Amino acid sequence: QVQLVESGGGLVQAGGPLRLSCAPSTIIGSINYMGWYRQAPGNQRELVATAPSGGRANYADSVKGRFTISRDNAKNTVYLQMNSLKPEDTAVYYCTAGLNQYGMVTRYWGQGTQVTVSS
Repeated sequence: QVQLVESGGGLVQAGGPLRLSCAPSTIIGSINYMGWYRQAPGNQRELVATAPSGGRANYADSVKGRFTISRDNAKNTVYLQMNSLKPEDTAVYYCTAGLNQYGMVTRYWGQGTQVTVSS
């Protein structure tokens, strides 16, 4: 069973930085993509950024220019560097990974890590 292990969430003041990281506990198959979503109270889960293998990163308009997604393929790890954080970035951030398994892509989710930005 693949589990995604996240770390790096916490409380930060507006304007500050925070970095999230995520790696699978084991790999079955190969990684098709990795990324981050977030969900604020009362809102639906939304895309933050994705990094497909061999492709270009994709960002939500609300985080462009402030967040950077990157991957360390040797460690099967994805990072989300968040700069110039705003109170509206407060949410539970979820790591996601799509693994190529048995001829299809299977999506996995992490347990979520809380990011709170104080004004």
